[in-house]
Amino acid sequence: MTDLKSFASDNNAGAHPAVMEAVVKANTGFRKSYGDDELSIHTDEVFKEFFGSQARIHYVTTGTAANVLGLRSVTHTYNSVLCAAQAHINNDECGAPEAFGGIKLVPIPSTDGKLTPGMIAPYLGHIGFVHASQPKVISITQPTELGKLYTLKEIEDLVEFAHDRDLLVHMDGARLANACAALDCSFFDMTTALDVDFISFGGTKNGCLMGEAVLFLNPDIGEGFPYLRKQAMQLVSKMRFVSAQLEAYLADDLWLKNATHANAMAKRLAEKAGAIEGVDIKGTVDCNSLFAHIPPRATEILLEKYYFYVWDEHDHTVRWMTSWATTEEMVDEFVADLRKAVEAAK
Repeated sequence: MTDLKSFASDNNAGAHPAVMEAVVKANTGFRKSYGDDELSIHTDEVFKEFFGSQARIHYVTTGTAANVLGLRSVTHTYNSVLCAAQAHINNDECGAPEAFGGIKLVPIPSTDGKLTPGMIAPYLGHIGFVHASQPKVISITQPTELGKLYTLKEIEDLVEFAHDRDLLVHMDGARLANACAALDCSFFDMTTALDVDFISFGGTKNGCLMGEAVLFLNPDIGEGFPYLRKQAMQLVSKMRFVSAQLEAYLADDLWLKNATHANAMAKRLAEKAGAIEGVDIKGTVDCNSLFAHIPPRATEILLEKYYFYVWDEHDHTVRWMTSWATTEEMVDEFVADLRKAVEAAK
């Protein structure tokens, strides 16, 4: 099996050795099923150390399941979820929120994938109007699909705006660790302290094998989630193998080390690639993704050796992502080949 030279997604990286070791270690003897094992119960307590004692934690295997089931658990079929037009739930879930959740998504135009109270307000005009779906949740992605970060103050303002209007705030945190590492804050600081209601907590993109969780921080919501998870075929019988990943992920700040490294590799790539004439790094690099303009022919040359996404074919924007497993040597080799490709494209 050849090694994929990937800057396409942090999903392409393997699982961290400490996570794999934890899975192997969990593979001993007989344990209770469906999350009643000692390891899963202990991992719940570990999560509470990060998010507060009121947190309720439910493990699933995919980010799609975390997003869809979390949103479904707090909405009726007449409700809607407000999100940025670029949100993962809107563009990359293959219609799962609608098909399996019965949820109407209302995408709001945004230049960077972020939302503000002012952007959301015009979409609340039909509250109480029986002919219109009723907004229930504001879903934000941290960091956004365009690699931008909400500041803590921006999240706080959104939450205050939402709660004043009896709306809930969901955070799609598939890369929450990268956001916390970039802003130098804890999970608690970014979520519980700001009164975020519930989170899709991601581990897969930052070193886990298939570990995700839905965290309800608001004690008054999501009471039916265990039943929805079973109906949706996400109640893993051998749950210890999911919780073992997340326990290892949270232990010894592995989540932070992995995310900090991934972010640093993106900045290294941006700095070195941006120094090449003909390469234009778009905007700031806030976490572990960056976007760049390069000549179309250079893209063709690079794609013969590397795997990455052409984000916008119209203006020749590409997206490069780094991960916990990206090395300085990988970045430097890519930059060297990028330089050659740009020269060849002239």
